[in-house]
Amino acid sequence: MASGGPAAVHLPSLVVIGTRASKLALAQTYAIRDALLAAWPGLEVGVEQITTKGDLILDRPLSAIGDKGLFVSEIEQAMRERRVDLAVHSAKDLPSELPPDMALAALPARENPLDALVSLRGERLAELPEGARVGTSSLRRACQLRAIRPDLRVADLRGNVDTRLRKLREGQYDAIVLAAAGLRRLGLAGEITELLSPAQMLPAVSQGALGIEARAGDAELAALLAPLDHPATRLAVTAERAFLARLGGGCQVPIAAYAQAEGDQIQLGGMVGARDGRVVRGARRGPAANPSALGTALADELLANGGLALLQAE
Repeated sequence: MASGGPAAVHLPSLVVIGTRASKLALAQTYAIRDALLAAWPGLEVGVEQITTKGDLILDRPLSAIGDKGLFVSEIEQAMRERRVDLAVHSAKDLPSELPPDMALAALPARENPLDALVSLRGERLAELPEGARVGTSSLRRACQLRAIRPDLRVADLRGNVDTRLRKLREGQYDAIVLAAAGLRRLGLAGEITELLSPAQMLPAVSQGALGIEARAGDAELAALLAPLDHPATRLAVTAERAFLARLGGGCQVPIAAYAQAEGDQIQLGGMVGARDGRVVRGARRGPAANPSALGTALADELLANGGLALLQAE
């Protein structure tokens, strides 16, 4: 048994992390493995790669396949079967409500949450020529791109980060939009032409954060993961996920939110959009003591200000 850490609790000698097999997923998983080993000397950590539905279907946009369990469900089943003990996800891939037998056990410190433009000729978003072809697999990004630059041709782009960058270099696109966090975690920050500010493009709910999922009620795993949890990140992600849950949206609706914990307050911005580029945006500030209430309140405000009509139109 490994022991030590803040609570000097007894923990299992081996834990197995389930993960997708992409280069980015593995980089994120090995970062969490290293953090666990640093927190609990003597612990053995294994990694099992699991293929998800979202990894297998690459010929259709994500919005045409299903909802956000695309990259999660098979790994959750492996936890139920106790083939793996926990999972490392990009938190933005998690559905707004987890199954009752699963818990978001830890949210480590968030990476840069912004979207990044990578362009073929070094042009920023405002500098792209009229009619430029911009690739993204995200309805959220496509909606906001159309709101900013209705002249652009927004085209679907699937595949892992390397595949997307290759398609850009081949000239299939003039620019692509990716999460800055993924590029940074892969050592590809130098590829970024422009970081898109929240005023230009609000990030996806939980973008840049890693969500460590475990079986609900497993006290040993909860103790194991406690040192990895980052309070400010948890507050922000909780507010954003409450916003998403109230709207009932998944990857089939353009929805965005970005929260920042500032002392005893949280600042939250949110957006509901339509595929044609129509958007309803708003912002609220509230006490950090109740991040879920803040997310719900902002969602209600946007619904009342035209967001409901956009959701129903989709």
